[in-house]
Amino acid sequence: MPMNRPSRDEAANPTTFNVAAIAKLEHEALNRRTPTERISDAIAKFIGSIAFLLLQVLLVLVWSTINLHLIPLVTAFDPFPFGIPALVISSESVLLTIFVLISQNRMTRQAERRSHLDLQVGMLAEQELTAVLQMQHKICRHLGIDVESAKQALKGFSDATDVSKLATELEDKLPG
Repeated sequence: MPMNRPSRDEAANPTTFNVAAIAKLEHEALNRRTPTERISDAIAKFIGSIAFLLLQVLLVLVWSTINLHLIPLVTAFDPFPFGIPALVISSESVLLTIFVLISQNRMTRQAERRSHLDLQVGMLAEQELTAVLQMQHKICRHLGIDVESAKQALKGFSDATDVSKLATELEDKLPG
């Protein structure tokens, strides 16, 4: 997604520009959701709330109280061991799990996009820093400044990073 260049005011305060750019990306991601994802997100948000927990507990308590004959003059309609709520709760858990998984899948795709964006920004920053170090070495040589001692400390940093080689090395050395 192309980002607009910062205005003069935004360039003076890059944090404000970055916050606005991130907020724009998040709004665009929310707007890209399908109707099914929107419904699943709303349901997952509700079932993950204290209100839903309290509603579930209240329903089980009322059901149990009525069907254990604890309220006089109210006839039990589902005697112990309460087969109806067991069926309802089992069915509910299957449906709720599906809604949560739909939301998690969307969030995983979004996290992967963010990760790819982060990797791209990191790679661009590395390329820019490599170019800056190379230019500094050329300027120092042109001005006759000894850079050999500094070159030892920065050995390898002025060379371009091979991302494929780095990924292979990390894979070989990381556990698992």
